[in-house]
Formats: sequence, C-alpha cells, structure tokens
Amino acid sequence: MTSPGSSSANLVGAHAPAGRRWRVLVVEDDAPIARLISEYLGVEGFEVDVAADGEVGVDRARAWEPDVLVLDLMLPGIDGIEVCRQVRGFSDAYVIMLTARTDELDRVIGLSVGADDYLAKPFSPRELAARVRAMLRRPRSPDTGAPARVFGDLVIDVAGREVSVAGERIELTRTEFDILDTLSSRPRVVLERRALLEAVWGEEWFGDDHVIDVHVANLRRKIGDDPAESRYVRTVRGVGYRMGGGS
Repeated sequence: MTSPGSSSANLVGAHAPAGRRWRVLVVEDDAPIARLISEYLGVEGFEVDVAADGEVGVDRARAWEPDVLVLDLMLPGIDGIEVCRQVRGFSDAYVIMLTARTDELDRVIGLSVGADDYLAKPFSPRELAARVRAMLRRPRSPDTGAPARVFGDLVIDVAGREVSVAGERIELTRTEFDILDTLSSRPRVVLERRALLEAVWGEEWFGDDHVIDVHVANLRRKIGDDPAESRYVRTVRGVGYRMGGGS
C-alpha cells in the first residue's frame, strides 16, 4: 500500500449532505491497515471512523449512519459477511468489502449479502478512495417526475426508488436498484457489461466485470426471475443484458 498523496477533498466535499462531510466507517482489525485507510481517506476529505471488530462495527454503523462502509471480510467475533447482513437490515450505506482471500466464492457471498463492491488485499488506498468517490457520485435525488416502469408484474417506481412484483414490495440494495434502473430506462436495448459498469459505477471505475454478473444474479433472485426463462432481465450471451418487454 502507498501513503496518502495530495489532497483532493474538493472532489467530494461539495456534494456531501448539508452540514457535514461524507462519512466512511472502516471496520478492520489490522491496526496499521485501518490507520492507513483512515489517514488517506481523511486527506481526501472524508470524515472517517474505525471499528476493530464486527460487533462494534454494527453498533457504530447504526449510531453514526455512515455513507460508506469499508468492511474487512475476516474479523474477530462476527465476520464481515455477517456484519454486512446485519447492517443491511437498517442501512443502505454503500459497502466495499476487503478480502485477503483469492477464492471467488468469498467475493460472491459478500456481494450476495448486500456488499456493493470488493477489493482484494493488498490494494492501493488511492484505488479504494476512487471506488468510494465513484459510489458517492451516483445520483441520490430521484427524478420525481419519472413515471413508473411496468414489465408485466414487475413495477419500478423510479421516483420512490421502490420495486414490486405482483404487488409485493421487493427490497433491493442501491446497486441492485441502480442496475435495474439503468436497464429499464432503455428497454430492449442490449447493454454490455462495461456499459453497465460505467453507468452505475462511473467511467473512472476499474475492476472485474464479473461484479455485474453477481449483482444481476442477486437481482434476479429477489424479483423471482428465472435465468433459464427470464421475464425481466435477459442475458444476451457474449454481450450483456437487456430488459424484457414492458408496458
């Protein structure tokens, strides 16, 4: 890892909620790593807090209401996956999971319980800061004039950022909703994975395109969309994804 460089606080400060800076909670039991992340993100203009174990991380996330959670997978007490699962019960903060493991299964599980992104150790604090900034650039204010989009039993309320299937409300993470919003805004248009990544994470994001596939799989599971006979989110083999017919 590298040490903090020049400050770019102005990149994030102007768009933070009124009266405070963006908040990042770092849940990491390795003290030197936690300190380096905290110092670097502080230089970048974020307000940072640190928790050294999973239980404290959950409690602090509930009390402090961070905008982003940087969460280590391997923690004493409850692990990062369980922390993410619990935090998702009361917070829609973006979650970036850190893992020293190379096993893809760990990353898939992390994304499946609500993480938005992941970074494998060792990583550059500069890359982590870029990932955080990319997430916080996503628009948070809904288009209040946008009509609901209807695809059979699937209804996407863009203004309210709500989704329902056959009248039953479906709880999606911010990333899952953003992917569905992007696809449904251009029905029947095939979007390549890279195009989806740029639309949801931003053009400056760089990483594994596979993250899209995992989020789409989670989205399909929640809305009851069988990949073998997709009604809503359809795979175009070798290209990407598109929405099915809407009304």
